[in-house]
Formats: sequence, structure tokens, C-alpha cells
Amino acid sequence: MPIVLGIESSCDETAAALVDGDRRVLAQRIASQDDHHAPYGGVVPEIAARAHAERLAPLVQAVLDDAGKELADCDAIAATAGPGLIGGVMVGLVTAKALAMASDVPLLAINHLEGHALSPRLADAKLDFPYALLLVSGGHCQILRVGGVGQYTRLATTIDDALGEAYDKTAKILGLGFPGGPAVEKLAREGDPHAVPLPRPLKGSAEPHFSFAGLKSAVMRAHQSGEHAAADIAASFQQAAVDCLIDRMTRALDTMEPVTALVVAGGVAANATVRGALEGLAEKNGLDFVAPPLALCTDNAAMIAWAGIERLPLGEFAPLDVSARPRWPLDPDAEAVRGAGVKA
Repeated sequence: MPIVLGIESSCDETAAALVDGDRRVLAQRIASQDDHHAPYGGVVPEIAARAHAERLAPLVQAVLDDAGKELADCDAIAATAGPGLIGGVMVGLVTAKALAMASDVPLLAINHLEGHALSPRLADAKLDFPYALLLVSGGHCQILRVGGVGQYTRLATTIDDALGEAYDKTAKILGLGFPGGPAVEKLAREGDPHAVPLPRPLKGSAEPHFSFAGLKSAVMRAHQSGEHAAADIAASFQQAAVDCLIDRMTRALDTMEPVTALVVAGGVAANATVRGALEGLAEKNGLDFVAPPLALCTDNAAMIAWAGIERLPLGEFAPLDVSARPRWPLDPDAEAVRGAGVKA
């Protein structure tokens, strides 16, 4: 039974985990940096990289101790090699290289997005390929068909901002603090989702792409008008966002080759309203609905270790001079989306 040590440092969570081939998370630790970044209302890359460098080594040792294992018990070291904030990615990848060299085991350079894409399979042994994936987080908003490990067909992406970013911006506008997603969701429960007329960007368009920049701007205008309660703005924003997700996902399913399940992953997948709406869409289309447990939605090392487990049989090990990548698309052959720039 293989055991893989996973390391995640792509943004503001320093994480390490041990996962085995029987889908058991033997140990996992996540060191949050929320207090470091809260005064700035968002993640500061330099602060994040320094925090990763300070915390990662003791965090790895703590995970090994928690599991009662030694580095020699690991069959491979898996680390996020991108995409993400390059300083943080470099800290995690360099640490993984050193551990792989010291223990004489293979290094697995994992795409952070693949970690999210495969994380539902860590939690649900019955989830098989192919499945439709909505990958929705602070930095990414994509729809993909997952045909297997390394087999990703992108059907849609955001042409400007990701939904998680829109949640954080809304929280900042409303003075809710950081991180913004959970704060907006909590306040939205107290508001009327139909109280504030907000746009549904790209709803009804032929291609299933996303756009949230206009929605963010509309939230700002609604707040500045002084005509609406903060709870109503939060609820109306969340309803608009969900309406966009369902419309875009419906369009993608209409054009996608057959799949057996609708899967959501990424930080926004922790949102109960988003989950509920997608579950209803899956049922309407005769698909199973799968969402990872909340602990696997946000950035974590268990999903990186699991992606390593999935990739072990392929034997695609990384050389020790592998480079960190600030951008790394899951589907490099996907056509660029007009207006999306580097976010395509």
C-alpha cells in the first residue's frame, strides 16, 4: 500500500499530509495565514512566501509524528509545482526536492488544479471517470470533462475574474473582513436574495464561459447607493452568482460528451448554497452529484498527496531540477478565450 507525503503552498495555506493508496488520510496539518493577511484585505505574496518558509519544515515533521511514520516510510513526495503565487510554490517545491533527495524516493510535481480535480475521488471510492467538473475557487473558474488522470478537456473558463475572487471583493466592499467567502455566505442567510437587482453576466450566451467583473462592479454601486442593507446585497450577490453557475453548467452539459457524475471542487465548493443548486442540476440531468468534504475543498495537502497516489502507476516522476510554474493549465490544448488574456 503506497504512502505519499503531500505538500501544498500555492497561496496562503501551508499544508502537509500523508495519504495511502487505500484513500486514508493518515495525518494532515494546515497552518492558516489569515491573521497575516487580514489587515490588507487579501493575500500579500511576499508575506505568504515568508510564512511558508518558516512553517513548512516543522509542519512536515509534525505530520510524520502524527501518523507515527518516518520519511523512509514514504514511497514518494508530491508537491504543488504550480499554478499559484510563485514564491510560495517555490518554497514547497524546493522543500519536496530536498526530502525526495534525502529519502531517495521519487518526486511528483503536481498541478494544483489537478489536486482539486481528483480530490473528490479521495473521498468517494465509487466516483469513476469520466465526470463533469466545476472547478471554482479564488483564482479559477472552469468547467472540464475529466476523462482520467491527466485527461482534461476544458469547456469553459472565466474571461476576467474567478467567483472566489468576487466573493472576497464583495466581502471587502461590505466590510466583512478576510477571508471573504464564508463571511458573505453567512451574511447572505440574513438577507433577501431578490432585494437588489444585480446582473447575471453572460447568462444565456452560447459558450459556457464565466464573467464576474461586472457583478463585482454592480455590488460596489449598490453599496455606494446607500439604498440597500448589507445582508440584502450579500444575498443578492450570492443568488446572482449561483444563477450564473447553473446557467453556464447547464450549457456545458448540453455540449459535453457523456459523463456519469457532476462534480464540484475548489474553495467555493464549500458554499452550501452553491452545493445545493448544483445537486439539483445533477438530479435534473440524471447524474450523480459528488462534492468533497469541506476539509478537501479549500487548499490542502491531502489532495496533493492523493494526486500523487493517482499518478504513481504512470511513473511520470519529476527531475530534481523541475521548475515552479506560476501558470499551468490542465488542458494546454484548449483554445484561448477572446478577452480572457492570461486567465484563459
